[in-house]
Amino acid sequence: MRNGKIRIYTTCWCGDSFRAKTYLENHGIDFEEIDIERNETAMAAVMDANDGKRRTPTLEIAGKFYGNPAITELAQLVGLEKAPRKGVRASK
Repeated sequence: MRNGKIRIYTTCWCGDSFRAKTYLENHGIDFEEIDIERNETAMAAVMDANDGKRRTPTLEIAGKFYGNPAITELAQLVGLEKAPRKGVRASK
């Protein structure tokens, strides 16, 4: 991981959490999973990062929090894809 350690805050029942973890695993990205239903401190951190919402997955990358990013955004966050330049349209 180019941007530092990844923590992924999840719940066992969240399909989006499963999707994000599977994506990271399939691309060989190391991460630490924290179940917010078993860790009150983690739940408080997630709620603070997401305007009081228990949004999962929430990823913490290099000290910044990202609430339930789309797979394309997740790919950019972990350095697998470059962010498109502003004003440049993607080619078909």
